Amino acid sequence: MHPQVTSADTSSFVVPVYQPLPLGAIRPQGWLRHQLQIMRDGSTGHLDEVYNKVKQDNGWLGGKGDGWEETPYWLDGAVPLAYLLDDKALQQKVKRYIDWTLQHQRPSGYFGPVTNAERSGSVTINVSNADQGEDWWPKMVMLKVLQQYYTATNDTRVLSFMTRYFNYQLQALKKCPLGKWTEWATSRGSENVMMAQWLYGITKDKQLLELANLLQSQAFAWSDWLGNRSWVIDAAAQQNDQHWMRRHGVNVGMGLKVPALDYQRTGNKKYLQDLHTGFADLMHLHGLPMGIFSADEDLHGNAPTQGTELCAIVESMFSLEEIIGITGDPVYMDALERMTFNALPTQTTDDYNNKQYFQMANQVNIKRGVFNFSLPFDREMNNVLGMRSGYTCCLANMHQGWTKFASHLWYSTAGNGLAALTYSPNEVTAKVGKTNTAVTIKEITAYPFDEQVRFDLAMSQAVAFPLQLRIPAWCEEAVVMINGEKIRSEKGGQVITLERNWRNGDQVTLQLPMQLRTSNWGRNSRAVERGPIVYALKVGERWEKGHDDAEGDYFSVYPTGDWNYGLPEKIIQSPAQYLKITQVQPVTDQFVWNLEHAPVTITATGKKIPEWKLVDDVAPQPVTDRNGIYKGRVNEQEETISLVPYGCTKVRIVAFPVVK
Repeated sequence: MHPQVTSADTSSFVVPVYQPLPLGAIRPQGWLRHQLQIMRDGSTGHLDEVYNKVKQDNGWLGGKGDGWEETPYWLDGAVPLAYLLDDKALQQKVKRYIDWTLQHQRPSGYFGPVTNAERSGSVTINVSNADQGEDWWPKMVMLKVLQQYYTATNDTRVLSFMTRYFNYQLQALKKCPLGKWTEWATSRGSENVMMAQWLYGITKDKQLLELANLLQSQAFAWSDWLGNRSWVIDAAAQQNDQHWMRRHGVNVGMGLKVPALDYQRTGNKKYLQDLHTGFADLMHLHGLPMGIFSADEDLHGNAPTQGTELCAIVESMFSLEEIIGITGDPVYMDALERMTFNALPTQTTDDYNNKQYFQMANQVNIKRGVFNFSLPFDREMNNVLGMRSGYTCCLANMHQGWTKFASHLWYSTAGNGLAALTYSPNEVTAKVGKTNTAVTIKEITAYPFDEQVRFDLAMSQAVAFPLQLRIPAWCEEAVVMINGEKIRSEKGGQVITLERNWRNGDQVTLQLPMQLRTSNWGRNSRAVERGPIVYALKVGERWEKGHDDAEGDYFSVYPTGDWNYGLPEKIIQSPAQYLKITQVQPVTDQFVWNLEHAPVTITATGKKIPEWKLVDDVAPQPVTDRNGIYKGRVNEQEETISLVPYGCTKVRIVAFPVVK
């Protein structure tokens, strides 16, 4: 753990490179808006009606029901959804919980559901009896809910509420440290630190940095672990019950932001190196082709049949969004897109009412069973698609993935400019330049499937401001055009700045050629990529509905075609020659991440590996030599196979063995 620090050096606080825009400034369009509409009509908009734990006598409305993490988890995605879609009904729904929370803060600053001690007597929680309060952890999530609500509404109650709570917390933590009630608060203290530092950015109250120091001194030492390497190696080697909380994938996903937060607070660039080292190590030892690390529930190596928890994906995405703002490093922008456009969409059903607790990269069926996951075994429900299957933390928490991605497509920059750092169809409105002139930019694109992103600018008067655009690392050379005229070419892996006097009707076009390529993953497997998308074997799907008395209805999915193909070595050596884009169907406003709507198909050849069969319902990777070639029996005949975006699949092979 960090040594306890009780003073704060405000001069070292680092202003983030990029600042998120207020919630509601970005309006998703096209396929992304449709994804959010599906969520509104599905579980995100109605979880309080269909999930009894949130529905019944909710603790965050003063009742005796759920007063821990699941209601704040749900709100952490439902609040941004309500304002991204400007949906008044959903705004009113979530505001009930926000209003109750703001209106029932104790005089001491403590907040949250009525505690057992408060119900049983005349106690009101204050610093002197703080030990009769309840877990710090769920309050951290509710603080994130309130912060988003504030940026959407400028409701000043939030700032005074947080100020009072943080004053209480600064004193109470000395008596009741983060780990007083659960280790969840200790492992996830970063969420609390982040909110204290956010408020400091507004109020400049130096006690907030003192609080952030105190919180981090009591929390898991993620910066030390990420930077010192032995932690990630130990996590790869150990799967026992010792220190499993520091291997827990969701904790890791949240912990990724800690070095960036430590850097923001202290100005010490060593923390940036800790982050760089730790993230690279994490993905080398535990990374999977769809851009996320194994987390089933613990870190579990890089075999393509390891699982990843849905919560780990959405928490890692949010950490990357925070890291991007603080550091401005395009490495994490690329990582965010890869995770979002591959790992995220595959793990929920089309109607966003069912989720898969663990997904696998090479997933040749979805069914009940006991797999090589670190937890849990006996329930046999952690791989199926169900509303309540596996643990329900993901049912509550999955809603922040798409919504926070959409709300972080743009950031504000120094010089009162705008930066498009990840791409999807949307419209953004902000005040820019020295004159604070309102500008609206329509981002028109079928990205991530298409190579072109167009920005149409509208404003009442000309205004000079910097417009920054990311060139992804996978792009060898991008072309930038303004009003149809090529103005520059740029290499990938950087953020470029276009600074000029912009006029109403100006149009910027960014061409991002997407080369076909392959990448190397666990057990000498290879994945096919184009742009930010990873492509998986297209296998027909047979869905089967089941019911579990404890966990409700669920779906299994079985393949209707063969999956046991290896990729010929010639494809690895020359992907552009032997891989062909054979089908491009329009990405319409009704796009859904499924096989029917897959906009791009890559045609390849494959050879069947007869002995590559299911073992305990998974497809263990065939053994290869050091050159990466499978040496067992392979069919001589090459067959034509189709590859589609990973996020459009439910059953698939994405990490292929290589054959002669």
